[in-house]
This record gives sequence, structure tokens and C-alpha cells, in this order.
Amino acid sequence: MTTQQAPYREKTFFGQPPVLANLFGVELWERFSFYGMQGILLIYLYYGADQGGLGLPEATATSIVGAYGGAVYLSTILGAWVADRLLGPERVLFLSAILVMAGHVSLAVLPGLTGVTVGLILIAVGSGGVKANATSLVGSLYDEHDERRDAGFSLFYLGINLGALVGPLLTGLLQKNWGFHWGFGLAALGMAAGLVQYALGRKRLTGEARVVPNPLPRRRLLPVGLIVAAAILLVVVLAVTGVLRAESLSTVVIVLSALAAVAYFVVILSSRKITPVERRRVYAFIPLFITSAVFWSLYQQQFTVVTIYSDQRLDRDLFGWEMPVSWVQSINPVFIIILSGVFAALWTRLGPRQPATPVKFALGTVIMGVAFLLFLPLAGGGPNSTPLLALAGILLVFTVAELLLSPVGLSLATKLAPTAFHTQMVALFFLSVALGTAASGTLANYYSEAHETAYFGILGLVAIVAGVALWLAAKPIGRLMSGVR
Repeated sequence: MTTQQAPYREKTFFGQPPVLANLFGVELWERFSFYGMQGILLIYLYYGADQGGLGLPEATATSIVGAYGGAVYLSTILGAWVADRLLGPERVLFLSAILVMAGHVSLAVLPGLTGVTVGLILIAVGSGGVKANATSLVGSLYDEHDERRDAGFSLFYLGINLGALVGPLLTGLLQKNWGFHWGFGLAALGMAAGLVQYALGRKRLTGEARVVPNPLPRRRLLPVGLIVAAAILLVVVLAVTGVLRAESLSTVVIVLSALAAVAYFVVILSSRKITPVERRRVYAFIPLFITSAVFWSLYQQQFTVVTIYSDQRLDRDLFGWEMPVSWVQSINPVFIIILSGVFAALWTRLGPRQPATPVKFALGTVIMGVAFLLFLPLAGGGPNSTPLLALAGILLVFTVAELLLSPVGLSLATKLAPTAFHTQMVALFFLSVALGTAASGTLANYYSEAHETAYFGILGLVAIVAGVALWLAAKPIGRLMSGVR
């Protein structure tokens, strides 16, 4: 008599490839550290020395935060290029996570503006590398017919939002009770935890995860290295001579992002490698790019104006205990976790009847403008006059707007991309986010309690007009998209 041996079952991560656990973990902890630090960064810059801060003017502080946020998205282009031409996505992800941790350590242990400068540069470059490669590595775990793909990405994005939710809660508590550097230190520990768990399983990432898709010829390594060195030297010289000032950093990033975007569009549209249909699709992307930049210039003010507003205008009293300012940053991730499934189910149920992408972009931008107008009834109320529930309601509208535009942005860029310029179109979408994020820092310079009505009213109306204009142009844009929805 023979006994049949039970079939071997590979261990899985909630039914997904086991290595997804490592990518889930490194992204969760990277977002924990990223949003945990960003939740206390602005107030660290403008709080006085008696509160543990650096005492910078608010305009300078918001410019630094906007420039830093824009630089993160600019760095995604660098991270993607290094992965494609030099090291491959897995190595870039690992090295980028190390840079992120080093940046948080710098903020925690280096004093004053030295720590801010070194820390934010390292975190911006590192976060760009993580952002550019983590998602593509998740995609590499599945072949095109694997039905687990959508569920795997949903699980991965859950990790992102869990990190974004918990990070500001814990760093804010430490900042409130122990000081800013303890909060930055916790962000560093979180990234270290993500690195350790990722390192233990990174050997399981094989195949295309370790392939350099388009290796840079050895003869071009030296010229590229010299260009990078010259660019770094130029930035250092401009900073030391006072040409590059902190209060103008966000404007510099706006200019760089805009110039890079124009260059990308010119190169793609003038190329002989694209067909007439592909060229029409690139033209269709231009108004979507502009609308995306408008949207992000308002949405990313969560980290500039909304932070100042939460510090100065929000009633943060919870049963006699004052809630840390950074806790406001955890409201949006809660709504995303709750509503992302609702939106996914809605689009699935509507199927071919769901709005085309230009209409979703238009709706998202209009609703973002409405969110700013919702600040108007609260204007001029004085310190601690805004109820927490009121701000939570406004951030709920922020989230609805985000879920209409953000998830489809990258997908649309890949659909409209010419075959020869797939990566460049993805870079263009990130440039629209970089442009808008940097603009959120520059726009914040015009915010003050005395001018709240004008500030929120004008920006809200501009966003609504931009969204309506895109809505009216949706049909001709749809024709240019040539079959892409």
C-alpha cells in the first residue's frame, strides 16, 4: 500500500507572491517615515527657538517645503533613469531606501539648517528612487495573465496608506512631548525597520527586477559623471554665493519642472519615431498635464497652508488635551483607505459607462476648487475658531478630488505614450506633480489670516474654471486620444 504525499504549497502573502511582503513592508515604512517627517517639518522650520524650531519666516518655510516636495517628484525621473541605464530597479530601490534613512538621521542629529539641508536633499533623492521603482517591482511579480495582479497592487497601496496614516500620529506625539528631533529620529527608525525586513528577502527578487533594461555604454559613463558633478558644483556655488536663496527655492523648482516638461514635449512631438496617431495622443495630454499641475498646486497645500491653518486657526482640543498639529495629516489617509474601495467598485459597476479620463480630471479639479471655497465660511474667525470636524469635512472633499484624478494619471500617461517614449510620458506626469507641488509652496507665501477670503476664494475659483474648461474640451481631447479612454 502506498501513501500519497500531500502536494507542497508555497507560502504566500495573503495569496500573493511571498516577496510582495518585502515590497509592502519597505513601502509602508518609507511612507511612515516620509509623512511622519513631513507632518512636523513645516512647523519645525517656522516655530521659534523656545518651541524647538528654527524660527524662519513662514514664507521661507513654505518655500522650502514646496521645493522639497517638488524635488521628490523630480527625483523620480532620476531614479527611473538610473534603474533603466545603470543599476536595475531592485538595486536602485535598496540604495534609495538607504538614502531616505540617512536623510532622516541627518534631520534627527544635525543641528539647524545643516540638518535640514542635508536631510531634505537625501530624502528627496531617495524617495524619488523608491517611488520610481517600487511600483514597477510589484508589477514584475506577475505575468500579464496573472489574475492576482489587481489584488496585489491593492494590498501594496494599502501599505502606503497605512504608513501615511500612522507616521504623523507617532512623530507628532514625540514632537509634542519630547521635541522635533525625537520625531525625526522615529522616522529614521521606521525606515531602518523597512530596510531590515526588505534586505532579508531581497534575494528573492530575481529576473527583470535585477536587469538593466537599457545599459549605458561604458564610453558614456565618464561624460555623464562629469555632467552630474558639474550640476552639483553649480548648485553649491549658487547656494554659497546667495544667488539660490531659501525663500525662492520653490520658484526655482517650478522653473526647472516647467522647462523639463517643455523639453520633453518638444522632443517627443518633433521625433520621427512616432506615428500621426501617437502625435495626436501627445497633444491630447498637454491640457491634461496643465490641469494636473493646477490640481496638485492646491492639493499639496495640505503640507503648507493647511498645516499653518491647523496650527493657528484649528481648535485642536480633544476633551481637554491639545492634539498635535501633525495629526491633521493622518485624516486624508483614513478617507483614502475607506473610499478607494468604493471608487474601485463604482468604476467596475459602471464599466464602459464610467466617465472618460478627461472628465474625471475635470471633476477632480472642480471638486478641489470647491474644497478651497469651503474655507470661506470659516474665514476671519480668529485663533482656534475652526472646528476639527469642519476641517475633516474639507479634507474629505480633498480626498474625493484626489481619487478622481490621481489613480488614473499614471495609467493615462502610459496609455497615451508613443511606443518609443513610454518612460518619458510617465516622467511627464511626475513633472506635472512636481510643478504643482512646488507651486503649493510659492502660493503659500500669499496666505495670511488677514487675507483668507481672497486667498481661498481666488484659488478655488481658478481651479473650478480650469476644471470646467477641461470639461468643455473633453470631446475634442477625446478625439485626439484616438480610442484611448
